[in-house]
Amino acid sequence: MNRPYRWDLVRPDQLGTLLERAEEPWLWFLDELIECAAKVVARAGDADLYFVGRSADSVHDLLSGTPWRERIHQLPLSFAGARSGLSESDVDTLRGYLASAGLSPHDLARGRPKVFVDLVHSGQTFTELYGLLRKWIDDEREAWSIVRGRLRFLGITVRERTTPSAFRWQQHFDWPADLPANGVRNISLAWPVWHYFGDRQEKLTASFPRPRWSDENGRAPEHSEERLRGLAEAVAIVEAGRSKAGRNLLVRHLRKEPAMAESWLRTLITRLR
Repeated sequence: MNRPYRWDLVRPDQLGTLLERAEEPWLWFLDELIECAAKVVARAGDADLYFVGRSADSVHDLLSGTPWRERIHQLPLSFAGARSGLSESDVDTLRGYLASAGLSPHDLARGRPKVFVDLVHSGQTFTELYGLLRKWIDDEREAWSIVRGRLRFLGITVRERTTPSAFRWQQHFDWPADLPANGVRNISLAWPVWHYFGDRQEKLTASFPRPRWSDENGRAPEHSEERLRGLAEAVAIVEAGRSKAGRNLLVRHLRKEPAMAESWLRTLITRLR
């Protein structure tokens, strides 16, 4: 399956003079983004992170400027337009795509745990992805008893008051009960930041729904004003993750997490410092 073209933001030699056409971005959300990124790393555990779609691109980009970059991956996949059901051809295409990303049933049962990260509204994207993986695991006769302990979903939700009546998306589906207690977790963002990332932010790439899965035109870079503004902001976010101030703030938030008791996180903090 095709993948939308995305510039290398860590080694931006290929950008040339592109950024000269875009205004300097205002990272008004940076402090909360850094806190969110710290929680994603700590609460995902000693795992590989797969950022689904585009909504959490900024978390991915911030972490790509840190020593954690070898653990993060993008999965630019949207199930919009596919909820009426996937054809056999669609399923074959998606399986090939996931296998190329290191997410075949064989991969899921071995190596580090795999954690899917996305902004969550209703939970439908995670539900579609889980159903696709679960059927594939059964078809390949991979041991579900092993995979279930290595497969996790981490949702970034809107921050609300913690009350018994608060909306919890995972309670509206049956499949989270098939995973261990830490198989589905959530991190919250203040509404203005969540809304910006999920609905208003100009992204570096176009959305990648079903009609584009086989469209080879999606492989070419886009130079529209919207994409260039998204590019400028993404480059600035990567630089913030590489800066001393950004790393110091990331470390401060990581140290507040219960995972500080684990050696892998202490090692990461040493590398960040």
